[in-house]
Amino acid sequence: MLEIVKRVLAVPLDKEVVIVDDGSTDGTSEILKSPQMRQLVDQSGCEGIKIVFQKQNQGKGAAIKRGLEEVTGDAVVIQDADLEYDPMDFLALIKPIEEGRADVVYGSRILGHNRKSSFSFHYGGKLLTFVTNFLYRTHITDQPTCYKMFRTEVLNEFELSSRSFEFCSEVTAKLAKRGHRIMELPIRYVPRSIREGKKIRWKDGLIAIWTLIKYRFTG
Repeated sequence: MLEIVKRVLAVPLDKEVVIVDDGSTDGTSEILKSPQMRQLVDQSGCEGIKIVFQKQNQGKGAAIKRGLEEVTGDAVVIQDADLEYDPMDFLALIKPIEEGRADVVYGSRILGHNRKSSFSFHYGGKLLTFVTNFLYRTHITDQPTCYKMFRTEVLNEFELSSRSFEFCSEVTAKLAKRGHRIMELPIRYVPRSIREGKKIRWKDGLIAIWTLIKYRFTG
């Protein structure tokens, strides 16, 4: 946890950082309350840091939704607590938004020259992307990527109801149906395995596909 916070704080952007501890039981909450964390924040010089503690684990989508309630900036990007993604890629992702060329920028692991994740994760992601493009006539290469940078006002247009990993499918569906400009840029990616702590499972993939189908024909 300290390492990913350190990397985010090191990105040379004027930013606020919202950390959501989703009822963790692995010691994360203790780390966030530790003197080491306080020292890291003080040394960074970043004043816009907010830490939110959820009493019970509610899932990734619920944690994102809670974090978005604290956002005050013009753009927002989601960062998982692991080290699969490199926060320095924020610098490239935000440019099209600043220049008015995109409403949302997805960081594509497929466009980047990265090592592939395991067979099931890699091709599961490809299947989700295929279903997305088929249903919504989009041209995305990596729909389930964590790195999605939005203009904040775009996210505020609709209510998010997903509580788990299907967040990516819901937000992509709602963006596409509203005709928002989605751009993709290559990012760096270091995949983890289940043994290394990756939590997504095959059932999450089925729920994500159902979410895409549901929002194609509902509001």
